Amino acid sequence: MKALRALGMDGAVVFTFLAKAVNIAGSVGTVLLIVHFLTPVEQGYYYTLLSLVSLQIVFELGFSVVVLQLAAHEAVHLTMTSQGEVGGDAAAHARLASALQLSVRWYSVAAVAMAVLLAPLGIFFFSRHAGGQNQIAWQGPWLAAVIASSISLWCIPLYAFLEGCGQVRAVAAMRLRQAAASALLGWAALIVHHGLYSPGLVILGQIAVGLIFVARHKRLLAGLMRHHSPGVTIEWQREVWPFQWRIAVSSMCSYFTVQVFIPILFALRGPVEAGQLGMSLSITGYMTTLALAWTSTKSAPFGNMIARRAFGELDLLFRRTWSQSLAVFTALAVAACIGSALLPWIAPRLAARLVSPAIFAVLAAAAGANCAIQGLGTFLRSFKSEPFLAQSLGAAAASLLLIALTAPEWGNAGAALSYTAATAGLALPWSLSVFVRARRGYLSAHVPVCPNLAREGALRS
Repeated sequence: MKALRALGMDGAVVFTFLAKAVNIAGSVGTVLLIVHFLTPVEQGYYYTLLSLVSLQIVFELGFSVVVLQLAAHEAVHLTMTSQGEVGGDAAAHARLASALQLSVRWYSVAAVAMAVLLAPLGIFFFSRHAGGQNQIAWQGPWLAAVIASSISLWCIPLYAFLEGCGQVRAVAAMRLRQAAASALLGWAALIVHHGLYSPGLVILGQIAVGLIFVARHKRLLAGLMRHHSPGVTIEWQREVWPFQWRIAVSSMCSYFTVQVFIPILFALRGPVEAGQLGMSLSITGYMTTLALAWTSTKSAPFGNMIARRAFGELDLLFRRTWSQSLAVFTALAVAACIGSALLPWIAPRLAARLVSPAIFAVLAAAAGANCAIQGLGTFLRSFKSEPFLAQSLGAAAASLLLIALTAPEWGNAGAALSYTAATAGLALPWSLSVFVRARRGYLSAHVPVCPNLAREGALRS
């Protein structure tokens, strides 16, 4: 136990790490099953379908980050029992209820909009770029994935809200169960030769486990949904929108920095290259999400510390968890790159479904930069602000420009170089510069009300 604590492995991190580890195991199993049961062309459809479903981020508009921080900043003034009773400051209670009600209304509209708009968009894309691959039955899998993603989108604020209310470990444990259920359902679809339905079933597994988890907290959630205190509510235009629109733009930019590469390659170079890039990006993506377990689970604690004005404690916790996250990613990246280099001799059939070892190493470098950026963003967004807006726009614009120039001629190599140049070459140094300035500004703005800060000596930049 002491060794785990020294590594920053508290309960929330352990469950999150295990969830990501199960996701990686599930992804490895999925990769092997895809190689066995899907043709290279079907693989391209599989990952392009996943990429298009990831447009969910456009409809969510980053509101889950806002919901979590709103709940975290109010919950610190309240006590909550296992029976769903809320005690403490009446104004904080009313604002907490208002945050939940607002988020449920928002996501209900967003989920419907996603289903109505995304379904025909995908039909148009695949119909236009199917080429000579009309024998691929993609219509049913696409609609199933869109419907499942829309329901999943509706569930997101409930998880974020409960995490903000202090249920960080419980939400992390739920994510672990989701990972196991989604992997089993995704594998089942591939094994019974309906592999393109796998993305929809993966999301369905997450929904089923998530709704069971939400049902266990129905007293708290139902009580807050019914709670009304006239005159004491979250003011959306003043408190939410200035933060949310920046988060929304940054979130959408993350899609255009990475995920958009796959449908672009599908359209320009065909499904085989799109499938190779998609499978490789999924591997580097899981490396990132596993390493981010150290920082992502600290979003609510960061918010609580800010609300309590415990800035010395906040700074020390961030420095430790960010360093641990980067160390974990480095270890994973080295192992993955070695494995990629050996794969042509060990499993040539699998190696043919991935990008070359050199291109994979380039993707891993970009993913490492992305891991560092996301850790910095978790810290700064805990102040209910989004200082990475300009950086996100710049990185997305650079990615789109570079992929447009390189993909037609260089294919996967052009996509990997575009991703790395935009992320490691532009976004990372820009993010570090913004982080240093923003952190200094945030902390100095709060120093006057924290008389013990100078004695703590932990806020040196």
